[in-house]
Amino acid sequence: QLQLVESGGGLVQPGGSLRLSCAASGFNLDDYAVAWFRQAPGKEREGVGSISNSGDFAFYVASLEARFTISRDNAKNMVYLQMNTLKPEDTAVYYCAATAGLISSSTWNRFYEYKNWGQGTQVTVSS
Repeated sequence: QLQLVESGGGLVQPGGSLRLSCAASGFNLDDYAVAWFRQAPGKEREGVGSISNSGDFAFYVASLEARFTISRDNAKNMVYLQMNTLKPEDTAVYYCAATAGLISSSTWNRFYEYKNWGQGTQVTVSS
């Protein structure tokens, strides 16, 4: 059974950092590109970024690229989202999602392309 599980969320003060983890089980993650999405209360789901299956390249939403970084360790079947200089507007539930398809600059944030999703982890940025 393919499963993705996010962890690492929590409460952090503005300006702080968090690293989210996405653990895969039931499949080899190195066959999949993995994206991070987020959804804040009352807002639509938003793509944060996506990393290729090999980790050679990644795409990000322009507004977050300077502060957020996606990485992966295929040997551990893990993908990470490093978030720095967090702001209250980063408060959201963060999801990782995997796709066996190729990603490109124009397709990486199409959430319907990702067939496997985690349950999400809450990130709250507040003083």
